Amino acid sequence: MSASLATRRTLAGLLAVGALISAAAVPAAADDHRRDHRGPHSSIVIGDVENTGRGRDNRALNSEWVEVRNTGRHSVDLRGFTLTDKQGNRYRFHGFRLDGRSSVKVHTGQGRDTRRDVYQDRRHQIWDERDTATLRDNRGNVIDTESWGRRGRHHGR
Repeated sequence: MSASLATRRTLAGLLAVGALISAAAVPAAADDHRRDHRGPHSSIVIGDVENTGRGRDNRALNSEWVEVRNTGRHSVDLRGFTLTDKQGNRYRFHGFRLDGRSSVKVHTGQGRDTRRDVYQDRRHQIWDERDTATLRDNRGNVIDTESWGRRGRHHGR
């Protein structure tokens, strides 16, 4: 019986050591998860905004745009992402992949979409002198916002 008792004590000791190691590792893993609190699209941000286009012709409409940047190294599929203004005008990305460390300008007017420029195909201006651009992911979560106007530009998440 003494061999069995020694075996049980050794096994109990090993299990206790394993439990201590597991308890120490779990908070560290949980802390790593909390560091990226902005979600899986944290590298996607609103960049520059140009809202000085005045007039109704296509050239004026395309001189107003909002830039969407990917600050990360990996490409991100923007399918279903939306860009809206304060009045609720909405542009939805369809099948667009934004390469790492690159950007795309979302123009108001009409044009042919490329890797650097996409067009909303609108016939009137949407970005006012005081406005807010809101970028949402394909689930409706706010990814980034950019406001401008009376008090300058304000960036937020």
